[in-house]
Amino acid sequence: MTEVLTPAQIAHYTETGYLVMENRIPETILANIRAEIDRFAAEAATMTTSNDRIDLEDTHTADAPRMRRIKLPHTTSDVMRDLMTSDHVLAPVRDLIGPNLRLHTTKLNMKSAGYGAAIEWHQDFAFYPHTNDDVLAVAVIIDDMSSENGPLKVFPGTHKGPILNHHQDDVFVGAVDLAANGFDEAEAVELNGPAGSISIHHGRILHGSALNRSDRDRRLLFYEVMAADAFPIMGAMTRFDSLEDYNSRMLCGEPTISPRLTDIPIRIPQPQPDRNASIYEIQSGLKARSYETMKKDPQ
Repeated sequence: MTEVLTPAQIAHYTETGYLVMENRIPETILANIRAEIDRFAAEAATMTTSNDRIDLEDTHTADAPRMRRIKLPHTTSDVMRDLMTSDHVLAPVRDLIGPNLRLHTTKLNMKSAGYGAAIEWHQDFAFYPHTNDDVLAVAVIIDDMSSENGPLKVFPGTHKGPILNHHQDDVFVGAVDLAANGFDEAEAVELNGPAGSISIHHGRILHGSALNRSDRDRRLLFYEVMAADAFPIMGAMTRFDSLEDYNSRMLCGEPTISPRLTDIPIRIPQPQPDRNASIYEIQSGLKARSYETMKKDPQ
């Protein structure tokens, strides 16, 4: 028995590594999330550099505050924490990877109209390899998302393949050279949908997103979740202080101290670059970029 997903939806996710569910989040919750973003934007206006709560765009100024990420929003926003533990988010995840779920991390990535930063092509599992790959990310689509405003893109089926080389000059840069690995971006699929939809993508799927050069915002709230019996491999970027701390991240079901081991490809994301406070800084070391970086306002 499943809670919300049909057999066809589960089969699609199993085969392609992604799923989009339209109109999953009520408009009242979306309105509250947007209000929370406005609250963070007011804080960003007082900042000159990124901190442990807010990651600023390279083009940020006090007169034009520009955020590209709110870090761990579930720890600073009741609205986003409550959504994380709701059936709006967890019911389809339970249908895909089981009843016992643990939080990996949360983030709210923002591509504001006209200048939103790109994310280079990568696999989440390259950052945090685990003992099995029942690991996924749920993205809450806060603004209508289409080709024009920098949607999340994926290469279907790559969740069944290898973990690609995310290193350059023997340092982890958290991104891959598409051409060197034989990929053509024209074959990627956009995970578009109206505000209130969610997308789900497998931790091993290759994905990225371009700059937002449109006149519309594109904001995605990510909840990264794993089966409770998926434990991080030494050297992964997953961190926890103790078993008590790790178990405090349970979203539903029961924890375990018996990892489930499966035969999956793994690469260790070490050594780390000197700048590793966010994926944007880590990926700044990539030379063969798919997307340009925006250092100044578009003309």
